[in-house]
Amino acid sequence: MALLSLAPGISRALDSGPSAATTASAPISPYAAQPTSQSTPLAAKPALASSAKPALNEDAFRETDVWGRIRTGYAIPDLSNSLVSKHVTYYSAHPEHMSRTGERASRYLFHVVTELEKRGMPTELALLPFIESAFNPQALSSANAAGLWQFVPGTGRDYNLKQTAFKDDRRSVLSSTDAALSYLQRLYDMFGDWQLALAAYNWGEGNVQKAIKRNQAAGKPIDFDSLAEHMPAETRNYVPRLQAVKNIVANPAQYSLHLPHIDNQPYFTAIEKTSDIDLKVAAELAELPMEEFKALNPQFNKPVITGDKQTQILLPKANAEKFTANLAQWGRDLSSWTTHKITSARERIETLASKFHTTPDVIRQANNIPQKTVLKAGSTILVPKTSASLDVDIAPEVADSAMMALEADRGPVKTSRYKQATGDTSSKNAPVALVKARVSRDAAGKKKSRNN
Repeated sequence: MALLSLAPGISRALDSGPSAATTASAPISPYAAQPTSQSTPLAAKPALASSAKPALNEDAFRETDVWGRIRTGYAIPDLSNSLVSKHVTYYSAHPEHMSRTGERASRYLFHVVTELEKRGMPTELALLPFIESAFNPQALSSANAAGLWQFVPGTGRDYNLKQTAFKDDRRSVLSSTDAALSYLQRLYDMFGDWQLALAAYNWGEGNVQKAIKRNQAAGKPIDFDSLAEHMPAETRNYVPRLQAVKNIVANPAQYSLHLPHIDNQPYFTAIEKTSDIDLKVAAELAELPMEEFKALNPQFNKPVITGDKQTQILLPKANAEKFTANLAQWGRDLSSWTTHKITSARERIETLASKFHTTPDVIRQANNIPQKTVLKAGSTILVPKTSASLDVDIAPEVADSAMMALEADRGPVKTSRYKQATGDTSSKNAPVALVKARVSRDAAGKKKSRNN
């Protein structure tokens, strides 16, 4: 039985390692073509330091609370207008929202702040998921933006966030944070202004570029406040909302709010896995409630995590140690699922359930197949393992290419009269042949009538 292994040195915090993304070139966003000095109004502006604080400021690590560490790295100029006041008033009047969001954030903030400091970026950017997703990694917008940082599918692909039937890296804590910071840094490099970079993150850099050109042509300033008149309401409120959260984090007592204490140390560590494992089994080995396991590993869409060598499981350090100890004594299979490809419309879920010794409801639930729908040919679904597949993992290429297409259930496919009469199992020539048979039959009937 293939085993899962802890990443080297489990006692070493995941966040203490170097960031691979700091030297990677950021891909092009789908919003606009790569800007040139002609297309980007601020391109000729001298480059600004992305943060007034040096990367990995030693003072930040002396903080006992992550909130204090965030305050230490504030570096974006403050915005002060009526919208900021409006949002501060709203958050102050809804302490339960700030408390609930802060509790969710406690799992992720240390990692996000550490990554920002490695890149020398302003630490208030760690508060952006307050605005994007309320720190809910399962958040999904009406525009199909997903995860803590709310990536739409196209931008996610531009930043190498894999989106398959088995996992969606737009929800991955590690991958989405790396992608979001790369994207934000690229936008800052483009505009030389963090407030405009944030507006572009929400609205798209092409739209911000157009707004800048419009103001330049009219001889107007090109700061965020001056461009706001051209922005949709969501973007016009976007930076003020972040500023409101920033103000509250700077001094919660001033607004009669309490932020949950978040220790200034890693919340999770990573486990490298080398074989398939059911989510339920992984949570059991780690002695974690499923809700907590999914909060740290929200990218997995199926009840099984496939054994891709690059896949990691995040667990609190203490639970990672329990996972290792329990795994060493685990005498059962780690995964109970394999895949099956639908080759014909005749492969109904009821038939598959019988074949794999389970129930239709189990197959529907594992694959999120709604009632009164059937699978189209070409779909790949999860089914329980049989004795022949107990020791076989799902191949990475199968997991990466798996797709599922559904259509309304119109009942079992019925055999046509032509097929019943001829025994032909193909459908290619059935309509033509059936017409010819009818013509021949009608002609014979007429001939018989004349003979009579």
